[in-house]
Amino acid sequence: MSADAATTSRIVWLSDLHFDASDRVLGHDPRARLDAAIDYVNAHYGDARLCVISGDMVETASAKNYATLRQSLDRLCLPWHPMTGNHDSRALLRTHLPLPETAMPDFVQYEIALPQARLLCLDTLMEGSGKGVLCQTRLDWLRERLAAPDDGRPIIIFMHHPPMALGLPMLDPMRLENGETLLRILRATPAVRQLCFGHIHRPVAGSIQGMAYCGLRSVLYQAPPPRPDWTWDTFAPAHEAPELGVITLDDGRVMVQTLAFCPAGFGVASV
Repeated sequence: MSADAATTSRIVWLSDLHFDASDRVLGHDPRARLDAAIDYVNAHYGDARLCVISGDMVETASAKNYATLRQSLDRLCLPWHPMTGNHDSRALLRTHLPLPETAMPDFVQYEIALPQARLLCLDTLMEGSGKGVLCQTRLDWLRERLAAPDDGRPIIIFMHHPPMALGLPMLDPMRLENGETLLRILRATPAVRQLCFGHIHRPVAGSIQGMAYCGLRSVLYQAPPPRPDWTWDTFAPAHEAPELGVITLDDGRVMVQTLAFCPAGFGVASV
């Protein structure tokens, strides 16, 4: 094994699959888009350590959608780890999709330890709402994990709902309801270096209270940019290519790249 291979790890990051076993979603084919993402990962990033999928695994929570989704994701040549989004059912996800041994008993929340980083994947699902929340039980788990001795590894937080407003007028109201509480907890742990979230179907990056954050485009369809103004009555997916993320961990550094894996019109019904 080369020195570079020994000190460097890559994580593939997917988000917002909105998978449906038989139907299109907003004119987009979720099976074709996911297959294209899987083919791209297998061809170019088969040496990555794992894949994290930050929520909205399915468009409509049903046993059929989750079971068929698992068959598709099992084509990945690397381990994959699902998370909850507001379109998901926690119970159905836990029934049909695999979780790490570190997962909380009643939530889809867990830690993944790598030689170069610790990944804390949070369950922000608020059943029946587009908003997210972290209840006291989930926050207590997070505090406990953050209280572990600092061993020099950076901590990366994955979640579905962003904890802060991002200048997206139609999407900001659907962020994490107790985001300020979460940010206070994270701010007290200098090892937390990166927040990664989905939900917004937009590429957004910045920093808050000393922590870098980024949002990712969806594997399926993209929300329009904030200008020109739009509302949910006028909403139509933006004609933008889907993306996946590749996170490189190397000597304490965290680098996030976003990569388009198929053209904007791929798998889209002609109008």
